[in-house]
Amino acid sequence: MKDDILTRLNQYRILWVFVFYDLPTETKKDRREFSLFRKRLQKDGFAMLQYSIYIRHCNSRENADVHIRRVKNKLPPKGEVILFTLTDKQFGMMEFYRAAAASQKPATPQQLELF
Repeated sequence: MKDDILTRLNQYRILWVFVFYDLPTETKKDRREFSLFRKRLQKDGFAMLQYSIYIRHCNSRENADVHIRRVKNKLPPKGEVILFTLTDKQFGMMEFYRAAAASQKPATPQQLELF
């Protein structure tokens, strides 16, 4: 019973941070900004879910806030960026389809959490 409660609570405590972006690529400078933004996301541990959609697994709200702040501090000068979070429970209810067939969800990363 206690393990059941802890598992359920963790599913609501663990968060996934999503970054959706639509950046211009018309000029050489635009393409450079696009590339820098994408590389910064990857360097901060975000993984591509779909083209222009990146996600990151965070063990707590505090950890998610750190990564959200990092993205906000490096926003490109043009284009649109959308940030939002989902709980692990909500993420687990997403359905992924590829070519009309259900596909596997991205694996939850194994991370060591220090207290």
